[in-house]
Amino acid sequence: MPAAPVLDSHALLALLRDEPGAEAVATLLEKAGQRDQPLHMTEANYAEVQYTIRRKDGDAAWRTIAGALVAAPIQFHPVDRHLANLAADFKTRFKMSLADAFAAALAKEKKAELVTGDPEFKALEKELKIVWLK
Repeated sequence: MPAAPVLDSHALLALLRDEPGAEAVATLLEKAGQRDQPLHMTEANYAEVQYTIRRKDGDAAWRTIAGALVAAPIQFHPVDRHLANLAADFKTRFKMSLADAFAAALAKEKKAELVTGDPEFKALEKELKIVWLK
């Protein structure tokens, strides 16, 4: 069975802010829950989601979301040295944010699809299987 997909910050934010792609992410989460096979995300991407929500919607909104994420079928992965090395390689070779580099690194490590709508990942299409949100 292939690895469950990796979400980048863009994908989770699309869901949380009801932006384009939200329905596709909701469907992935629903299927992940049904299969008891959680989606993947790095703690670095979790931090990016948190600061974006807190900055745009406030701390109270974040507390509500953080509580809901505990029950979501998403496995959050800590940043270890191996993942940091993979992310640094992507960051060195491609113009992308550090958080995006961590999402790419996790997808590479897991041999999983990366779910995103962020155009920064266009340059990585030859390196990773990318599922584009529309």
